[in-house]
Amino acid sequence: MSVAANSGKLQPLDLGDELYPFAIQDQYTVPDRDDLRDINGSSVLYRGGEFGGIDTFAHLPYANCYNPEFFEKEDFDIAIVGAPFDAGTSYRPGTRFGPSGIRLGSRRLAPAYSVYRKNFNPYKNWAKIVDCGDPPVTPLDNRIALDQIYRAERAIRKHSTTKKNPNKNPKVFTLGGDHTITLPAIKAAYENYGKITVIHFDSHLDTWNPYYFGGNVTDYQSLNHGTYLHWAHEKGYIGDNSIHAAIRGPYPGPQDVEHDNDCGFDRILARDIDKIGAEGVIKRIKERIGDLNSPIYITVDVDSMDPAFTPATGTVEPGGWTSRELLTVLDGLEGLNIIGGDVVEVSPPYDNAEITSLVAAQVADSIISLMIIKDE
Repeated sequence: MSVAANSGKLQPLDLGDELYPFAIQDQYTVPDRDDLRDINGSSVLYRGGEFGGIDTFAHLPYANCYNPEFFEKEDFDIAIVGAPFDAGTSYRPGTRFGPSGIRLGSRRLAPAYSVYRKNFNPYKNWAKIVDCGDPPVTPLDNRIALDQIYRAERAIRKHSTTKKNPNKNPKVFTLGGDHTITLPAIKAAYENYGKITVIHFDSHLDTWNPYYFGGNVTDYQSLNHGTYLHWAHEKGYIGDNSIHAAIRGPYPGPQDVEHDNDCGFDRILARDIDKIGAEGVIKRIKERIGDLNSPIYITVDVDSMDPAFTPATGTVEPGGWTSRELLTVLDGLEGLNIIGGDVVEVSPPYDNAEITSLVAAQVADSIISLMIIKDE
């Protein structure tokens, strides 16, 4: 088989008779050695780097988000940040690998236009979206780790936004991490917006009083992925019009619902979707919130879905929503003022065929889309 001379010009390559059956045509045109268009993302098949390049969420550009020297120079409207933390989990660990798993699950998102929203692509819209990567998070001390996540989220919100953005601060979406990471994320958002309304998709309440949850706990133990919403209420970060959805996990004690009410939450149970449908769930969420322009944070634990759809999570509970049902509810929340959000409890060591990571990436895509639609 002859080989084309590398002369800097397009040269025919004769595949020869023995390889002809494997070729669409008997000659292949070798690109010029300085032609880098396919390497730089013009290839349709590879969708601009689907199988190559640095693994950022949906192939977004990477930004230096934590250096104060860049707060004014590096402007963006929405930031993706990873929180590789799982020291607050009470059952299966592994969510420290969640951010990288979700990014891998997002590789096919970037070039896509929605089949449900006409001519809408969140990554080719008015908003400049970047991936800030993961701040260094120690696995050895919860107090330091959660403070690192808080300081990173706070730094991101100090950046300038683009001229197209009606808001003065970027919105932040976080890839977890176990659910404890929602507390430092809400704390950073609170500093910009005041009290936050939380829409919480989960199989568990996560408002448990830490001194009942397990008993005999130290202050160090009292903050974990089942108590962070309790602390968000205690610290005054959230309002009294928050709501859970997809709840079905057993309550540790009979006082849990009363304490949940005290923390400012109402509840939509997992099986309620069978009675009122996705539209009914959407309606109840909006009615609970009341003022749709108030600052809202959406947090999604992937265990809100059934283990058939998200097997790789820390505390699995049978009887959850399908991924389609959750995405339908999320997409139905158009018009809300979403200032932040997260998807958490993805534990790649328990995943199979990237099922959970793929779903989590789609959840992130839906919530990011809500941020963009509101400010169009």
